[in-house]
This record gives sequence, C-alpha cells and structure tokens, in this order.
Amino acid sequence: MAGHVDPTRDSFDAFKALPRDEPVEMLNLLRLRDRATYADGRTASGFEAYRTYGETSGPIFKRVGGKIIWRGQPRSVLIGPGDEAWDLAFIAAYPSAAAFLEMITDEVYQREAVPHRVAAVLDSRLIRNTPQEGGDVFG
Repeated sequence: MAGHVDPTRDSFDAFKALPRDEPVEMLNLLRLRDRATYADGRTASGFEAYRTYGETSGPIFKRVGGKIIWRGQPRSVLIGPGDEAWDLAFIAAYPSAAAFLEMITDEVYQREAVPHRVAAVLDSRLIRNTPQEGGDVFG
C-alpha cells in the first residue's frame, strides 16, 4: 500500500483556494515507520524521527501562532478500513491558513524539519477544518 506523506498538487491548490485569513484546525492522523528512512542512511525509529521533526519545527510552529489543541492516542478503528490504524492523532490550530502556509514554506522548516517528517511517516491524513463551537449534540 502506498502511503500519503505529502499533498498532491491538486489538493494543495484546493487548500490554497480557500480563504487564507480565517483560523484553521488541522486534523493530523499519522502512521509511522518502524525504522525511519533517512536519505543519508542514519538510523532511528519512526517515533524518534517524528519527535525530532516536532523539536525542529516547534519554534517555527510557535512563531506563526500555532498550538496543539487536542492530542489523543488512537486505539481502534470502529468505523473505516481496518488497515488505517494510526500511531498519532492531534489537532494543530493556526490563527489563519496564511500562518500555516508561512510555516510550511519557511526555509528553515523545509531544510531542518521536513527531512525528519519524511523519514518518519509511512502514511498520514491532514484535514483542514474551520473551527466551530462545540456543544452537546451531533451535527
């Protein structure tokens, strides 16, 4: 099975076509490699490589106003494909889509953080959401 690690051109264009001045909450679902695959041959587990990604991207994430608003440990897929088991799940909030785009196009982020994410991630889902008020009913 081929994993989804980076956006396609079409999905990235669709993201950019949405308003850039509104807050976004990005649902992240991640399946990590057992062993990270670095181009330079270094060794680490997928979890170690992703932790390094978090450490190196953290200052940029904070600078653009990002914060993790929810984190959970996936345990079981109740509805959906059984092979879509995830190692990590979290929601990253950004003050605007422009802030998210600023982070992912930052030169330091691209050079120092992205290689760790690519080495770590086997499969992922990254879903843009517009924040809405919570409540006690579905829908």
